[in-house]
Amino acid sequence: MNSGPAEGAPETGTTAPHTAEHPATGTTGSAANGNAEGDTCAETDTDTANRTGKARTRITPDSDEAASTAPTNLTLLLIEDDPAGSPIVPDLFDRGGKPIRVRTARNLTEAERLLTDDVHCILLDLALPAPGSRPANGGNGTSGANGASSSGGDGGEGDDELAVLKHVLELAPRHAVLALTASGDAERGAEAVRVGAQDYLFRDELDSRLLSRAIRYAVERKRSDSAERRLAEGRLHARENRRLERGLLPTPLLDGSPLHFAARYRPGRSRALLGGDFYDVVRTPDGTVHAMIGDVCGHGPDEAALGVELRIAWRALTLAGLSGDELLGTLQQVLEHERADDEIFATLCAVDISPDGRKAGLCLAGHPSPLLARPGHPARLLPYDDNGPALGLLPGARWPRTQVDLGSEWSLMLYTDGLIEGRVGDSGERLGQDGMVGMVRRQLTDGLRGEELLRAAVNEVRDLNGGELTDDVALLLLDRVPQP
Repeated sequence: MNSGPAEGAPETGTTAPHTAEHPATGTTGSAANGNAEGDTCAETDTDTANRTGKARTRITPDSDEAASTAPTNLTLLLIEDDPAGSPIVPDLFDRGGKPIRVRTARNLTEAERLLTDDVHCILLDLALPAPGSRPANGGNGTSGANGASSSGGDGGEGDDELAVLKHVLELAPRHAVLALTASGDAERGAEAVRVGAQDYLFRDELDSRLLSRAIRYAVERKRSDSAERRLAEGRLHARENRRLERGLLPTPLLDGSPLHFAARYRPGRSRALLGGDFYDVVRTPDGTVHAMIGDVCGHGPDEAALGVELRIAWRALTLAGLSGDELLGTLQQVLEHERADDEIFATLCAVDISPDGRKAGLCLAGHPSPLLARPGHPARLLPYDDNGPALGLLPGARWPRTQVDLGSEWSLMLYTDGLIEGRVGDSGERLGQDGMVGMVRRQLTDGLRGEELLRAAVNEVRDLNGGELTDDVALLLLDRVPQP
């Protein structure tokens, strides 16, 4: 990282220059002796403090010192209430001996401007007035030459003593923070750590070695804390996904039915986000088997939760005796009331199989048509000419029911569009329904049935895609084999 011309290596007999976010005065003396503070904040990369005494000398990009610059590994943002007074930060070096770049802000407004992505650690003087607080003496809240705060009790009497720290932590949640407090005020420093700082230091006991080590420790501790938090969030996310999966992919209610059931579900993008694919199968008291598979557009917890709601609603409505257009119309009302955005919709395929297993009714709501395989006949798609719109797109829509002859022995596969939208090799073309039908025909010829067929179908589609599929894939398979 090239930090600019002011980050040169130290010369013999001088200290390592560091950037400062205030104008150089070019004079010797303390802040108490005159106008040590400028009216504006100068740009940083050409300002340094050469601390022979307390002199501050501007190094321009054309100077010899600027020509000997070296990149630094760490950047520190110092937020203190008296940048023009005696420097409280000694010259700092990282573990490799390179100078640590120091930026200085005199207030939180400047700190917010200087808080860029290349800042690794913040050193915050807790004596800085809290946001909105008013110094007791009516002044500007800066310190005098002796470093004591003139604001009347670190941030204003009666205010939260750590309000400024809390503000910085909110402003920079990803940065390491070191709290700087008065010597002997260990209780306040410990409270700062409890609030969220990585460590605390005493203002009057700073030296280069101590501060350099504290900065490195704070940065590594912040990284460790962030990694631990991400791990905990990942575990929580995984638990929530499993809970949602159980709602999306339930145990079928097929007691008393001769049909065989198998299902397969594979989240897309290496389980990055749980999608809205869902399915269900129930047998009603009259012996009819109802099967359904659906897909809420999008990925994430909201879409998955909506898929769970639609599945549960479908099961309840089916057990209550609804089917076909009436059932889908009611599901659309559920979706319209529960979705977070008017643009969210869901596709759905619903099949009701007669008690004797030879006929079925098919309703499609913007969903791919199921695949039917029978002995002696090539696998084919069921008719999809009467495919109605997806749920949530057209108010008052209708979904025609198509009657289908199944025969005495058959396999019926319902699936979501993740199975057919994968790419095929380097061509970039999608597999599509025709490609999927040809693939399943070949797998059936190879003797694959039930769960083995579904597993082989998902794996082959993934291999053809060259890796994980973008979308989730859900498959549901019902088989009818005549009893001997």
